[in-house]
Amino acid sequence: MRFLSVRHRGAERAGILAGDEIALLPPEAGDLVSLIGAGRDIREAAIAAARATGERLPFAGADLASPIARFGRDVLCTGWNYWDHFEEGRGRRDGQDVERPKAPTFFTKSPDVVIGPNDPIAFDARLSQKWDYEAELVVIIGRGGRSIPQGRALDHVFGYCLANDISQRDLQRRHGGQWLKGKSIDATMPLGPVVVTPDELDVPNIRLQCAVNGELLQDALVAQMAFPIAELIAELSFGMTLHPGDVILTGTPSGVGNAREPQIFLNDGDEVVVRGDGIGELRNRMQAQDLVGASEIRIG
Repeated sequence: MRFLSVRHRGAERAGILAGDEIALLPPEAGDLVSLIGAGRDIREAAIAAARATGERLPFAGADLASPIARFGRDVLCTGWNYWDHFEEGRGRRDGQDVERPKAPTFFTKSPDVVIGPNDPIAFDARLSQKWDYEAELVVIIGRGGRSIPQGRALDHVFGYCLANDISQRDLQRRHGGQWLKGKSIDATMPLGPVVVTPDELDVPNIRLQCAVNGELLQDALVAQMAFPIAELIAELSFGMTLHPGDVILTGTPSGVGNAREPQIFLNDGDEVVVRGDGIGELRNRMQAQDLVGASEIRIG
């Protein structure tokens, strides 16, 4: 099944994909986070109502919003989860190189980064000179838990979607090499386009791609992950409760702009497309906005 959120008549409504149409869920079902957290009987009743009597909209041309737009915590993220991406960055981390990690590397992003799958990505060259792209598969947690055994970890997954983890490399280096600041700029991370339940996907064989202005720059299989999804969930939940609706980015493959020769960074007007087999695509354009305001801070 494929869940989504659409802007319709001045509000965001949750829905399901029914062929080439969107069937809206009843308003009382709430957003997708509410639906994920509801009991199975409540969720199935809302889905049945959408199929039977829900208002229908064409999927083509629909104004899609991020399927997850309400967060109880930061966006949870994984770094260096494709070894080819880890290796391509050697010598390009401005003296902040580390040894290959023996366990997953985690960080978080502010929820204010999240935008819809076709929304413009905020861009301000005064804030950063090094805007980079990162195609990622995203896990949406369906059943919460703490210290989840790896063998049962996938039972806690509600579904999968895509993200473009837009990063500002100079901000990332400026603040000691930690990733929070260089990946938390407002309105810079597209999420979506739909959340697909696991039964409809061959997850290891999802081909993850990113193209900029029509040029394919990232292309890898999810099976190439250094730490597979079940291990990520087990490690992340170790002593730490995961909640229904939590969003987990699972890392990006090689081909990022910062590691290329010559380097490729995004600019105003660039179109960035992230694709994933069986999920669809994010199609966004960089759009100049004032992100600096009255701040006296300057980068570079």
